[in-house]
Amino acid sequence: MKLDKACVLIVDDASENIEILGSILKSEYNIRVASSGKTAIEIVQTCSDIDLILLDVMMPEMDGFEVCSKLKENPSTKKIPIIFVTAMNEVTNETKAFSIGGVDYITKPVSPPLVLARIKTHLALFNQQQDLEKIVQERTQELLQTRDVAIFSLSALAETRDNETGDHIKRTQFYVKNIAQALHLLPAFHNNLDEKKIELLYKSAPLHDIGKVGIRDHILLKPGKLTTEEFETMKTHTTIGRDAIIRGTTALGFDKVSSFLQIAREIAYSHHEKWDGSGYPQGLEGEKIPLSGRIMAICDVYDALISKRVYKAPFPHERAVQIICEGQGKHFDPLITAVFLKMERKFFEIAYQNTTLAEEKENLGKSL
Repeated sequence: MKLDKACVLIVDDASENIEILGSILKSEYNIRVASSGKTAIEIVQTCSDIDLILLDVMMPEMDGFEVCSKLKENPSTKKIPIIFVTAMNEVTNETKAFSIGGVDYITKPVSPPLVLARIKTHLALFNQQQDLEKIVQERTQELLQTRDVAIFSLSALAETRDNETGDHIKRTQFYVKNIAQALHLLPAFHNNLDEKKIELLYKSAPLHDIGKVGIRDHILLKPGKLTTEEFETMKTHTTIGRDAIIRGTTALGFDKVSSFLQIAREIAYSHHEKWDGSGYPQGLEGEKIPLSGRIMAICDVYDALISKRVYKAPFPHERAVQIICEGQGKHFDPLITAVFLKMERKFFEIAYQNTTLAEEKENLGKSL
């Protein structure tokens, strides 16, 4: 529980020095004390109320410089302001104190007004920094939420052209996230699928078919088989989607494409490429296809197979799995397919939980 007064930890192996500093501070601050570097670290790591540390340098076993370095290495303690209070007055020692993260350096014997003034200043600076970080976090979260709403809205708009619902967006997002998390455990993908990359894939997935807004209704909604010319037109939704993202970044004056926009562009452009090189729009083969596109391909095909479309009835889950298995090493990355086959029941659960259409639920239920 946070106390009303700020809490200062005094670290010194000499009890008389602790008494001097304690007498200076006790009227304005709550005091904790440690007579060794080891004890100081234990206190800071176990107590959440330490606001500032007054740290001696010359201590046995672990000197103040080592204590400071260890605290700055720990994410949970690195932000606590540390003021060195020491009899060492050489410039090299003061320089070292600042270089390892100290915010101030006071030499002994101390001046009470000076100590109080320095502590007050650094606590004010620390609190101001905390407030600024909180504001930045809130603004960042607000921007991310705005981005997510915009992505979902654009994706839903594209799906209304294809006579689908937002269910497809939700399902493919969860497929992508779950299979990416499973792939992360494999040595072949571990370095390319960290937590940040997986989250970017999850957020970008809804934009995979954004290019469908540029396909005419008589092709997009045709109930029968497309002619060769119509199919060539349909294939352009990949380039339309990619180009829309590129135009957006150019129009907004981005000098550098963000990781999120890069992945969104990759997914939109490459999710119809096939492992054997027979896909479109570039006819890429194997690992030349971006990993994001290879992951999206298997997720998109699975969902298309189990869903009702203007040109087909929904397939049962088991039939969809069989079709994907038959495409291993042809349509799909063989390693990603192997992972899919191990977790196909998870795909079924995601599909069932995120489907509102009664006929699709009934169809999926046949596989239970």
